[in-house]
Amino acid sequence: MPRVNRILLSAVLLVLALVIQVSILGRLQLPGATPDLLMLVVVGLALVYGPTGGCLVGFCAGLLADVAPPSDHAIGRYALVLCLVGYGAGLLKPEGGRQRSALSALGVVAVAAVLSTLLYATVGALVGDTAARHVGLTGLVFSALLYDVLLAPFTVPLVMLLARRFDGDRVVNETVRGADGGSGLGALARYRTTREPSATPYKKKRALGLAKRP
Repeated sequence: MPRVNRILLSAVLLVLALVIQVSILGRLQLPGATPDLLMLVVVGLALVYGPTGGCLVGFCAGLLADVAPPSDHAIGRYALVLCLVGYGAGLLKPEGGRQRSALSALGVVAVAAVLSTLLYATVGALVGDTAARHVGLTGLVFSALLYDVLLAPFTVPLVMLLARRFDGDRVVNETVRGADGGSGLGALARYRTTREPSATPYKKKRALGLAKRP
């Protein structure tokens, strides 16, 4: 059931992010790059689902962007980029799927923004797309970093919260398993170790008391 929840939530969030990015963010005519809402959703889900889930979500997100109009690049180009970004972000998944600070999540977004832009330009150069050279790769990287970091506080925490809510049972089990050293019997073991030593002194004292009686 958690796997079905993951698929449904990821599909809804990715489609919604793609619609907003194409219909709103893509028409703002901002200088440099376009804010990459789709990449932010992938990072937020990867920080909860881990490297495997992040890789799959990134591939699906990139494939949607490749086939959605007004796409003007080769199919599979952005799928490869977001697949690698999702896998890398998933490797930085915090314990229990919860970030200890907002700065750590912003750091992941900053690295993902820079790497995704560089990877996209590199893959484009390999297939003969030289648009990044005419626009200026430095300006693209800087603008992508700025826009994505400014948009991240309003997107990534919400995505992570929804992912944890829909995947609550698995996150709780992983947290308990990690706290108990990989077993759910940690609480029982601690209870037994605190209860067993107290029984022996009591029995010894009772035996000594009976021995002293005439």
